[in-house]
Amino acid sequence: MSPARFHPQAFAAWREQQQQAVERALSDWVPSDAPAGLGEAMRYAVLDGGKRLRPLLALATSLAVDGQAAAAMRAACAVELIHAYSLVHDDMPCMDNDVLRRGKPTVHVRFGEAQALLVGDALQALAFELLVPADGSVSPALSARLCRLLARSAGAAGMAGGQAVDLASVGSALDLASLEAMHQKKTGALLQASVTMGAATGDVSDQALDLLARYGACVGLAFQVVDDVLDVTADSATLGKTAGKDAASEKPTFVSLMGLGPAQAYADRVLDEAHDALLATGLRRVDTLHALADWVGRRAS
Repeated sequence: MSPARFHPQAFAAWREQQQQAVERALSDWVPSDAPAGLGEAMRYAVLDGGKRLRPLLALATSLAVDGQAAAAMRAACAVELIHAYSLVHDDMPCMDNDVLRRGKPTVHVRFGEAQALLVGDALQALAFELLVPADGSVSPALSARLCRLLARSAGAAGMAGGQAVDLASVGSALDLASLEAMHQKKTGALLQASVTMGAATGDVSDQALDLLARYGACVGLAFQVVDDVLDVTADSATLGKTAGKDAASEKPTFVSLMGLGPAQAYADRVLDEAHDALLATGLRRVDTLHALADWVGRRAS
């Protein structure tokens, strides 16, 4: 584990400041005037909720590589829009059939299934639109790179592929390697992309980029393990979503495979690897990334 590098109060202040900046940007960019109530439903799905971990990772990585601030904020919001769209679709009856998300009724419960499907489609499209601004604030080459990173993390090689494996694995017993592989796609790919997209906004060596990608992959895996732990130990009010849903749905989890204590210990080991990868980059301004990894490991929701 890395030594304490960022005072907890300083990190909390930075986190709150960046969360507010992301919230303002999302509020500016997610339209309210989309037809037939679609804008209202889109904003319901995105605004006023969530930890904004993915945007924070993108912004912190851009800071570490002296990246372009305008591009970093667009990358941060784009990856959050993809995350929001995935939650809307995952909660639908044809997927996880959940009724609670971020402490409020899920989008399909509030607006209906057809509107929820359209909300996800519209948020996905908007994510890529943000990465290709008409004002010239992001170069065409950087826009193309950011779009490719985001698309690959969200598609069959990433989040969508992992969700397909997850749905196909209900009632099955996966071994550790298979469970890791599934979650490296379903959850980890988008978290890793948050880091690599932030890195793309600056100038970084191939070696440092590989290590940052390793950090992102470890944070993504640890996030999922902690999520599995919290599904067992926390209540719905704390989580903002239905607790115990994985066990009730007979989904394979790290807790069902390892047990509660070993799963938490496994998350700690993966986070150690994340810290080690950061230290090996040789980058100086990585304190916030260290703190974000620790935040993932200590989160209560």
